[in-house]
Amino acid sequence: MQKVELLNLKGEKVKDINLNEEIFGITPNNNVLHDAIILSMASLRQGTHKTKNRSEVSGGGRKPWRQKGTGRARQGSIRAVQWVGGGNYGTPVPRDYSKKQNRKERRIALKSALADKLNEKAIIVLENLTVETAKTKDMLNILKTLNVADKKVLLVVSEFEDNLVLASRNLQNVVLISAEEINVLDIVGTDVLVITQDALNKVEEVLK
Repeated sequence: MQKVELLNLKGEKVKDINLNEEIFGITPNNNVLHDAIILSMASLRQGTHKTKNRSEVSGGGRKPWRQKGTGRARQGSIRAVQWVGGGNYGTPVPRDYSKKQNRKERRIALKSALADKLNEKAIIVLENLTVETAKTKDMLNILKTLNVADKKVLLVVSEFEDNLVLASRNLQNVVLISAEEINVLDIVGTDVLVITQDALNKVEEVLK
């Protein structure tokens, strides 16, 4: 049975809680996890890159000089690729970078990412996560208490609170998401996963 300590905001142990074996007890599938990471990163690419080819640049409708007798190399258009201001060859065109992965694989990838984090002892479960004010220093004090202030931290909560959002948004090493938004890229891209007990229950409910 996989267990983890439940902590309060003072960093004190409240009790041990059991984790779902079907999620945190699996052997991570690195191949599926890798595919999910590539898919997530590809989906962030806009694919709107574009340059003009020879047919799209303006001008160049007339042959610049006659074919023979000038002593110069023959040219058909001043908008050929070798001319300054000419079209481009083999350059990017708009494309869709998105990839596909079936639902079963996506679930396995997310379970694998969570199991990896547990194996690394990089999961902290809190009773709750609240701040009294919207000041960044309050959030920073909590991270210092948990000894993760110098690491990349993924905060997962069941519901957003205004003070929590405002207090964490200026911390560049902190990513705040809800339990419904948990994803492979954020998990593997951070050093520590800090999750509330309510959020953990929601994640286990969905993935079990």
